[in-house]
Amino acid sequence: MIEVVSEDRCIRCDICERVCPAFVFDRDASGLPVIARQDDCQTCFLCEIYCPTDALFVAEAADGPTGITEAEVERRGLFGAYARALGWSRGRAGGADQDPTHRLRAAQN
Repeated sequence: MIEVVSEDRCIRCDICERVCPAFVFDRDASGLPVIARQDDCQTCFLCEIYCPTDALFVAEAADGPTGITEAEVERRGLFGAYARALGWSRGRAGGADQDPTHRLRAAQN
């Protein structure tokens, strides 16, 4: 369940709003996404994964609001933790040259 949107980390890009299948976010006057319909969160982690600044925290096994604070999420290094667990890393080199299938095909030619 979505728990925290960091006002300090958020760049107000609206990606979290666009990727959320349950439309849990609204915006405040400054453009900051706010959790408006937390009970509708499907815990899909899309908002956390796609956030370019790791400004969101989704609690993995929460049946309801946990009450965790932004300071606690920061202290425990939880911002961006799910994306890191998946191996997502911004700025990481990638592409077909890293794909083993590509190397196999190149060796056959």
